[in-house]
Amino acid sequence: MAYRLTYDELEARWRDASPSPTDDGAVELIVRRPVPEEREELQRANFSAEAGLEGDDWLRRSGDPDAQITLMNSRVVHLLAGDKARWAEAGDQLFVDLELSEDNLPPGTRLQIGSVLMEVSPLPHTGCNKFARRFGVPARKWVMSDEGKRARRRGMYTRVVQDGEIAVGDRIRKV
Repeated sequence: MAYRLTYDELEARWRDASPSPTDDGAVELIVRRPVPEEREELQRANFSAEAGLEGDDWLRRSGDPDAQITLMNSRVVHLLAGDKARWAEAGDQLFVDLELSEDNLPPGTRLQIGSVLMEVSPLPHTGCNKFARRFGVPARKWVMSDEGKRARRRGMYTRVVQDGEIAVGDRIRKV
């Protein structure tokens, strides 16, 4: 049986958790999705405005520049997955310890991550059926609650503005 928490357990544990930094966070995991349902955890990766994460299937999936790179808060995914070995199941490319809320990072905000410059997209990142299958329906409801949406518990989309490299442990800062 997969690790799963109820909605109330998620709420209680989140209230007790310490918050992520608002201005100076860190990259904790990089995940490339070369084909559907396959994940590769990387220590470092190249990102470009043309291709997104090098070797990722974003272009095949949609090619929408507003949905190029997904970031998810590492404290949220840890709560949902229970084990870092399951983080990649969320389907995001960057897992970061940074406050991702709309109040902290409104659309248009630029982020320096390693040598890459990204811009926060206005497109909302929502929990799909695959997300519910992997983490449970209560998890999907929790990330998609009104508060969950404002806090971007499911994560957020960005686009690459300046090509470069990101490595696990790199700082992520608002610029």
